[in-house]
Amino acid sequence: MRTLSLRDFQEVRIPAPWGHIAGRWYGNTKDRPILAIHGWLDNLGTFDRLIPLLPDYIGVLSIDLPGHGRSSSIQPGMHYSVYDYVYIIPRVMREYGWSKVSLMGHSLGGFLSFIYTSVAPHTVDMVISLDVLLPRSVTPKIAVDVEAQNMEKYLVEEDRQVRDNLLEPPSYTLPELTKIVVKRSLNSVTPELAKHLLHRQEKKSQLFPGRFYLSGDGRVKFFRLWKLEHGLAEGMTRRIQKNPFLLIKASMSSFVGVQCDGAISVLRQNNPHFEFYEVGGGTHHIHLKFPEECARYIVPFIRRHRPPTLSSEEKLKPPEILFERCQNNQSKL
Repeated sequence: MRTLSLRDFQEVRIPAPWGHIAGRWYGNTKDRPILAIHGWLDNLGTFDRLIPLLPDYIGVLSIDLPGHGRSSSIQPGMHYSVYDYVYIIPRVMREYGWSKVSLMGHSLGGFLSFIYTSVAPHTVDMVISLDVLLPRSVTPKIAVDVEAQNMEKYLVEEDRQVRDNLLEPPSYTLPELTKIVVKRSLNSVTPELAKHLLHRQEKKSQLFPGRFYLSGDGRVKFFRLWKLEHGLAEGMTRRIQKNPFLLIKASMSSFVGVQCDGAISVLRQNNPHFEFYEVGGGTHHIHLKFPEECARYIVPFIRRHRPPTLSSEEKLKPPEILFERCQNNQSKL
């Protein structure tokens, strides 16, 4: 089987009112690709080890969510939330003139895919969700405590955005920066794999030679997660009746836990195209640590629901965005 090459990509900038959404389009650019969405505090580099294992007849458009990687930050005074991130999916679809979308998401990206599919199931022809279905539940006390702790920190990060280059974030050596990436992933990302997330967001300090900082918007650390009211998750899931839906759980992760049991039961009962697999030995970044194990389920799923003989009935409009062809020796991976 021929697979995608991680070196065959085009840099993409999709216009948005607050700036742009950055991304990389791997492989085939003539047909509608799979739209890949990363998790919280990550970037499109999270798919670096999985993409080369996918079939080459269908492209993958990986994007950096606003405030992550090389995408623009939202305006000062605004807040990051799941509600707003969901709108990234139809925004990308509108830019390219797609009437359908194929989604692949990890963590936050998987939850966004779930929400969008439940809201607009007629526009989704395939979902691949990596170690997430619904957000983990927290007690009211923990939710209030976290909000109280984050309030002042959020204002500091907002001030940094307003003053821009006048207030540089804390800088570190590359080994220190690697440890930070590992820590904020709750040790799901190993030091050896952290480079896949760093290459989109490490930036040289202008104040301290030999030191670096993370270039993403610091306000993202305090984004507001969507808390689903009792019964809402199952109600949303019942709308996903015909959409092929692949859920992969990491055995050592709690992200697909008891809070998902009801939704999974609904999918099993109502959706004949629902598939659920567990990959042993993996933590939350299962696709980054064990990409071959994930590809074992993802590749046949793609071939069943987006086969090579995909009709060319849906024409893609010429993208009115900036494409930059990247040569092999320019790839910083």
